[in-house]
Amino acid sequence: MSAAVTITRTDHLPSGLRALAAKSDDAAKTRRLLAIALVLEGASRLAAARQTGMDRQTLRDWVVRYNEGGVDGLASRKPPGASPKLSPVQLTELHDLVLAGPDPKADKVVRWRCRDLREVVTRRFCVTVPERTIAKWLRKLQLTRLQPRPFHPKRDEVAQEAFKKRARIGDPPGAVETDRARVGQRGAAGSFLVDLTPLKNVAHGRLRT
Repeated sequence: MSAAVTITRTDHLPSGLRALAAKSDDAAKTRRLLAIALVLEGASRLAAARQTGMDRQTLRDWVVRYNEGGVDGLASRKPPGASPKLSPVQLTELHDLVLAGPDPKADKVVRWRCRDLREVVTRRFCVTVPERTIAKWLRKLQLTRLQPRPFHPKRDEVAQEAFKKRARIGDPPGAVETDRARVGQRGAAGSFLVDLTPLKNVAHGRLRT
């Protein structure tokens, strides 16, 4: 059996410890304060421990911490937690990697996904994490998962702008020449023409025929 430890601090009287216990919002700390107060009032270690829901060895350990740190020493200590998987330097490298985007030839993708970044982190940093951890890191780096709207690789931007311009001024867009992939009437020159003139246009709140 370990020897009893004497309470050496005289910062607070038993009444003061009980007053602090009444104001504390930490139930565990409250029990420790009451146990120390009981010992100072002359109660045996076994009785003080039983009344506050602990054994004698636990009470002895808290007496040691009270002698070293006073009332603050009776607070519960939070565990340090797991060490971060990536260092700040590695997180910075990941940030730059995401902003630069993937190399379609080397990475075999055209945009980053969490599963792709997970593989990159495993190769570069020898760290294996789930996809949700990758998403958490992206939020920490203030990187969103938004992406631009996809577009057809053969789109005709000139024709699109001309169509929008005519639509804004209320004129019929007219016939637009398209390639053979579109459905329409075959012209004399072998091209396809699609008549996009609407039967009715809505302009300035009126129906025009």
